[in-house]
Amino acid sequence: MRRVLVLNQDYSPLSVCSTERAFLLIYLDKAELVHEDRNHQMRSVNAIYPAPSVIRLQKYIFIPFKSVLLSRQNIFKRDAHTCLYCGGKQDLTLDHVLPKSRGGATNWANLATACKKCNSIKGNKTPEEADMFLSQKPFKPSYIMFVRNFSGFTSEDWLQYLSLN
Repeated sequence: MRRVLVLNQDYSPLSVCSTERAFLLIYLDKAELVHEDRNHQMRSVNAIYPAPSVIRLQKYIFIPFKSVLLSRQNIFKRDAHTCLYCGGKQDLTLDHVLPKSRGGATNWANLATACKKCNSIKGNKTPEEADMFLSQKPFKPSYIMFVRNFSGFTSEDWLQYLSLN
């Protein structure tokens, strides 16, 4: 399924939606077409329309704070579905870098993707105690980074709106 970047009225990224939803927002005059997908078209019984790649809402939507939900799947996405200890991609689990039994929190900075084997070897130890090292330090991704890297976008049209500056 193709995805469309939805911009707020001020051109800040807001969300991602389906092509069909974006087309409906344009048709209902709730959004305008900013970039079209040059490789696809939308067809009706008697007309052909450009498929949207980026749309902008006509009215500003106030969202006080946009953050990425902490979930198993989002941790896996952040870590590219790869064990941060050995680089494996099979039998993935979540590892508390500082084990829960030793006061480790369940948060972005303390959760890492680990394969079952590495998680078992590490057990109730810190990575240093287990002589295992993370390929990257766990972190909380920003909303923009998450949309840019993990939403499945394929359009270069998105890049100017998803800059991390």
